Amino acid sequence: MTKERERADQDSPWKEILEAYFPQAMQFFFPETAALINWEIPHEFLDKEFQQIARDAEQGRRYADKLVKVWQHQGDEIWLLIHIEIQAKSEETFPERMFSYNLRIFDRFGKPAISVAILCDADPKWRPNQYNYNYPDTRLNFEFGTVKLLDYQNRWAELEASNNPFATVVMAHLKTQQTKKKPQERKNWKFSLIRRLYEQGLQEKDIRNLYRFIDWVMMLPKALEADFWQDFKQFEQERTMTYITTGERIGYERGIAEGKQEGKQEGEQNLVVRQLQKRVGNLREDIRKKIQTLSLNQLESLGEALLDFTAIEDLLNWLESHQ
Repeated sequence: MTKERERADQDSPWKEILEAYFPQAMQFFFPETAALINWEIPHEFLDKEFQQIARDAEQGRRYADKLVKVWQHQGDEIWLLIHIEIQAKSEETFPERMFSYNLRIFDRFGKPAISVAILCDADPKWRPNQYNYNYPDTRLNFEFGTVKLLDYQNRWAELEASNNPFATVVMAHLKTQQTKKKPQERKNWKFSLIRRLYEQGLQEKDIRNLYRFIDWVMMLPKALEADFWQDFKQFEQERTMTYITTGERIGYERGIAEGKQEGKQEGEQNLVVRQLQKRVGNLREDIRKKIQTLSLNQLESLGEALLDFTAIEDLLNWLESHQ
């Protein structure tokens, strides 16, 4: 794995929010498993151990996986494999991969793992929860826990009433899906969700953490992003709370300034590449070269289109139709 690819994985907003609020994630999505765990004993993320069993990671993959060591109330150790399927399309080999990871953990470390998955796709019919085969003398039925974020569409009032940070995460994810090709509506929801963080009376650290997640997934066109910042700056001034319009605002303005210095065409290319890597992961060199051949108008069109990309295939399809 290249250093650039490692940075793309480490920067995943799902991984960041999962690390920041792991107990809350388990309590929100998998309460029965969470009830087994003694949260007074610190949990431990086993990143090196997971890297050893996930050696077949695919280029441009859209997963966020965490292997975590926790402790039961009676003192026994448990390993949890948390898989977040970010890709918007269903995947036939997904159950097999869940079984394979579970088996590798047991084979390499001698530890049975509880495997659970958070499905972020938009297909209501895709609900994998087991991998099995059945022969006359050998049979296997491996079951794993899943939650489908799409199901929370019908539980919006419950999300609004919840103080669990993952209620906000789910709300941001759903509104991102629902506002494809509706940038103004997305801007309104982005402002509403971030404003809700203040109205809940959260601590500054929590507001910043959840803001970063919302800002990452609810990307806006440049003009609307500038409007959003102006609206939000006024909101913070009215509440006399400047939690977000400090470092984040400076970074945003610096990015604009750098774009001007680089020249409009080159600046637009660099901005689009950075946004694409947020959406679909590291870009191959041949894809970068294709982007460099695009006109300024095409780059601006790509900057709009990528807001709804969820996988590298979306980018490839767009490039093929605009060559």
